[in-house]
Amino acid sequence: MSVTEAPVSRCPFQPAGPDLVDPRLYSHGDAPRLWRELRALDHLHWQQVDADRGFWSVVHYRESDAVLRDTDTFTSERGTLLDLLGTDDPAGGQQLAVTDPPLHTARQARLKRELTSKSVARQREQIRSLIVELLEPLGDGGVFDFAAAMMAMPMWVTGTMMALPRTDWDWLTRVTTMCIAADDPDFQEPGGRAATLSTAHLELFAYFQDLIRHRSENLGTDLLSALMSTRFEGRLMSPGEVVSNCYSLLLGANVTTPHAPTFVMAEFIDSDVLPDWAAHPELNQSAYAEALRWASPVNHVMRYATRDTVLRGTPIAAGDAVVVWLGAANRDGQVFADPERFDIRRRPNKHLSFGIGPHYCVGHSVARASLGLLFEELLSRYHDFRPAGRPERLISNFASGYKHVPITARRR
Repeated sequence: MSVTEAPVSRCPFQPAGPDLVDPRLYSHGDAPRLWRELRALDHLHWQQVDADRGFWSVVHYRESDAVLRDTDTFTSERGTLLDLLGTDDPAGGQQLAVTDPPLHTARQARLKRELTSKSVARQREQIRSLIVELLEPLGDGGVFDFAAAMMAMPMWVTGTMMALPRTDWDWLTRVTTMCIAADDPDFQEPGGRAATLSTAHLELFAYFQDLIRHRSENLGTDLLSALMSTRFEGRLMSPGEVVSNCYSLLLGANVTTPHAPTFVMAEFIDSDVLPDWAAHPELNQSAYAEALRWASPVNHVMRYATRDTVLRGTPIAAGDAVVVWLGAANRDGQVFADPERFDIRRRPNKHLSFGIGPHYCVGHSVARASLGLLFEELLSRYHDFRPAGRPERLISNFASGYKHVPITARRR
């Protein structure tokens, strides 16, 4: 059954058709083509996952923006990931990502102050030095896995800001990736997907519980200390709430930041994109914004309707799951001129890669600073980028990215 034949009605159960839950669609399939077909519909597309579960797909910019802004009609508190479809997220109401205003606003306030552009600017040179160190092997003349380095980068930055031991950074990078790519054989543990998720969650939560016990007697100026000392509703966050939000912070950083530069290197290394970018450093901000639009690293976010409503002429019933496909919205021709063209001069660029509304990514200033510094250092220090093997996509329906991009380069 083609996308254009997909029924508007949720019944009966139709197992045929495109499976947007399948993580291999995003690693081995053609999701952009499917999204183009879905955007051509004059209604939302319903996917029946099994006899009891299904969801509506939102692929246009206008409706995506509306769903993410309207927390009264579309709640995050039951869960935001397709992998949890039909099962209420146990972190609902505790973790920022699955808490709605006004509680979300109160809990987020201190963290937003710690992560403002001004606060991040004070750590700019420290972030730069970490990036320079991370890129250093690229100039040795051998094969450099750019994707692996980029997947490590956010942990280097966030680990520093949270004062996490450097000896733990590589492990934290791997275990957080296990949480969002449990179907990928490079990150899957023996026992399969369920065992991988269980192991990753148990180990991460135990790690932060131990760290919080130690840090409670040694509070500092780092992000973890900020979470532990944040008061709202006249009390401090419980240890469980702190742990849950540490998990959310790491996942947010490790999903969003690495994949914008990796997409550029994987898909445009043989084009004039990198030489043009290097020749025009004044375009760095618009260029990395375009990289974020193109990559759309967070592939989807899910909400549940709290009441009957209508989206794109489609009746949505209270309790229905609604999935916003950010990559699809970011290529909507009603908003982005020539959306299938990568344009480092694109302005304006109102991409939704950081979300929109109350749940707009709290770490966006850190991500932007990291990406800006990364491309500054990468393009000013190295040139003659060449592929040294076949890029490999990460197998995940949540994170859109590459896990291996082997390249070579020369020092300037």
